[in-house]
Amino acid sequence: MIEFKNVSFSYKKGNGIKNINFKIQESDFVFLIGPTGSGKTTLMKLIYGEIFANSGDIILDDLYLNSLKNNKVHLLRRKIGMVFQNYELLEDRNVFNNIAFPLHILGYNASEIPERVDEALSLVGLTDKKKSFTNELSGGEQQRVSLARAIIKEPDVLLADEPTGNLDPVASFELMKLLEKVNDTGTTILMTSHNYSLIKGRGRRIIELKNGELRGD
Repeated sequence: MIEFKNVSFSYKKGNGIKNINFKIQESDFVFLIGPTGSGKTTLMKLIYGEIFANSGDIILDDLYLNSLKNNKVHLLRRKIGMVFQNYELLEDRNVFNNIAFPLHILGYNASEIPERVDEALSLVGLTDKKKSFTNELSGGEQQRVSLARAIIKEPDVLLADEPTGNLDPVASFELMKLLEKVNDTGTTILMTSHNYSLIKGRGRRIIELKNGELRGD
């Protein structure tokens, strides 16, 4: 599903990742941990095609990411849903239209969209917030909207970059349960976190980065 082979990337000001090797199987739920600056977000950006490795190979399904041309990155992103720490929602649109946005981009028929949005809202428990705007929601609710938007296109892979970073413990626990529910449908999940107490004891694989290097798996 996702494979890193001797992957390195460095920024002009230093840091990045060095000679990373790992493989994530289809339907896995994997945590990526490490302190700030350890390379977690860099690794996620490499998978999403926001940046490209200086050396090594990254493979997602049948796509070799380092060989993708700029006009082919959309093929990769159709396979991936993203959940960000800061939600990245559109403030001038209500919940329904935030969640529907990816379907419009992908060219879905307008008649299909309401049913798909309703299904996503039901999954994250926000059916009654359909017409609300993002500034009317709590942080936990905004992150659930972000999750619904990420999964509505039924991605093969869900990348969650510190999704609980701005949430209180209760909202963090609720989001974790939702992510596990999404994983149960067969979606492969890679989630970064520096909150070890939140993820320990869940019986999931943990990959650890430190100073851009793989320190534990």
